[in-house]
Amino acid sequence: MYENTNYQIVKYKVILIRYSEVGLKARATRKRFIKTLVNNIKNALSNRKISFKIKSEWDRIYVYTDQINSSLDVLKKIFGISSISPAVQTLSSLKSISNLAVNISKNNISMEKSFALRVTRTGEHKYTSQDVAVEIGNDIVNVTNANVDLTKPDFELFIEIRDDRAFLFTEKIKGTGGLPLGTQATILALISNFESILAAWYVMRRGCNVIFLTTDESMINFLEIFKMNWHLSSSTNLIKSTDLYEELHKLSKDNRYDAIVTNHNLDEKPKRALAGIKILRKHTKLPILQPLIVMKRDEIINKCRILGLVK
Repeated sequence: MYENTNYQIVKYKVILIRYSEVGLKARATRKRFIKTLVNNIKNALSNRKISFKIKSEWDRIYVYTDQINSSLDVLKKIFGISSISPAVQTLSSLKSISNLAVNISKNNISMEKSFALRVTRTGEHKYTSQDVAVEIGNDIVNVTNANVDLTKPDFELFIEIRDDRAFLFTEKIKGTGGLPLGTQATILALISNFESILAAWYVMRRGCNVIFLTTDESMINFLEIFKMNWHLSSSTNLIKSTDLYEELHKLSKDNRYDAIVTNHNLDEKPKRALAGIKILRKHTKLPILQPLIVMKRDEIINKCRILGLVK
């Protein structure tokens, strides 16, 4: 059971999962990416001891579970998911959709409030999306006496019709986006502080696996918490500071690694950052990625707060 803070409690049994960038890929690549994303979802939910069933289609993934709240918390932090919606499933007949839509609406709106239906449709049906909006909208008005307002409604009900099924939901929860973890390169991440974890997060959002390297033992526990929160199986290697460049020189010869990511930034001390990059280039042949390089200091801190890296 999921409680939407804007409306009354609705008993949901399925979560619709959407992806954006994956859908832009060529057919074979898209198929491979979806398979990776489904496996990532399965692993994350299983690690949290959540009971579920999962179904994948060409442009949707469905998670069926009684543990909606816990599942949403997990899914919001899986790379590659653009948005999620806890939903109620019914048949695609107008009668079935109307009965469910009216039951949901009469518990959430009245004659003092306005509503809007947002209808999408995939597959062959005897009706159009506009037919659904008009007929079911009229049914809701007859029961609730509420007004229709397509611009700024008090209540929105989404109806997604897919072949012989229909899914009704009241919100789209934003996901992490990006590409599924494990679909791109394997990157070494040099971890010295929270900002370097943010740099690693950005390349993970682009689908890269990350191996954490740190010379600071105090970062180990925090990295473990970070990996748990983001459902990561990445390894963490603690190396002595005196051996850092020697270790990087060895690793740069390993064909398993494609690049190094660092937290270098030009906002406050550009000369120091550039000098650090030059030294690093002397000890490794791997490309050096700097996703924070042109970000403002306050942007970096704000993003760290959003991700829970700092308070």
